[in-house]
Amino acid sequence: MANDGRGPQRRPRRGGRRTQEAGLSPADAPGWALVTGASSGIGAALARQLAAAGWSVVLTARSADRLEALATEVSALGRACRVFVADLSATSGVEALLAFVAAEGLALELLVNNAGVGAGGDFATLAGPRQCAMLGLNVDALTRLTHACLGPMRARGHGAIINVASVAAFQPVPFMAAYAASKAYVLSLSLALWEENRGHGVHVMAVCPGSTDTGFFAAAEMSGGGPYQQTPEQVAAETMAALARRRPLVVTGGGNRAMVAAGRFLPRRWMLAAAARFARPRMRAAAGG
Repeated sequence: MANDGRGPQRRPRRGGRRTQEAGLSPADAPGWALVTGASSGIGAALARQLAAAGWSVVLTARSADRLEALATEVSALGRACRVFVADLSATSGVEALLAFVAAEGLALELLVNNAGVGAGGDFATLAGPRQCAMLGLNVDALTRLTHACLGPMRARGHGAIINVASVAAFQPVPFMAAYAASKAYVLSLSLALWEENRGHGVHVMAVCPGSTDTGFFAAAEMSGGGPYQQTPEQVAAETMAALARRRPLVVTGGGNRAMVAAGRFLPRRWMLAAAARFARPRMRAAAGG
């Protein structure tokens, strides 16, 4: 399928029996949405925009104070809200969250897998447990939540899942090796599940933002940001628009889309060298080198 940097934007024709339109409920009436990593950044922006659009939201992250403050904003919009504090990098945190949703009797119409973290540095010297914890959040937690929500959505015949990946998903990134690999997994999984489930009434979408004005680089122990920086609100708005159009993939920001498209035509070694030039100085600056 042709890719102009925004991913496969048009649904290919299918022969034979007509399949059910994938997406939300038949009337598109907002129901309950679960947003992970909702305490700040893109997750908080998505939670606010979902609530403004009429959604009730379940907010989860590790920061209780920030979640409660956001819940107050959501309630002021007249929407129902639940807060659950959890560390999703641990399997026990994912299981506790799913148990909470079940105990509350919430039928999730939308899952937003936004929780994620980066780790910058030389793979050989970067602490192994830190990298494994990152993979636990970026890969394992996302997979477990997606699997747990997908079955009930398919049984109802409608629902949607948004998985937040990154422009780093499109190529290896030296000095952010495991992080970029984790986002490549998210992108590949999401597009495969889009195809598997669009005949079952469930829409799966990958979102690939670039550099965003959040605490990502500080948490990854890297300095600065990247080109074509967006605000969390801009990323959230493009995500909401893509969801409404049932897009399987959205790369947010025109500059990011151009960068991804250009990468299709450049030799891999050039792209690797460019990625290393981007990441290495930020790693050294963060270390004081």
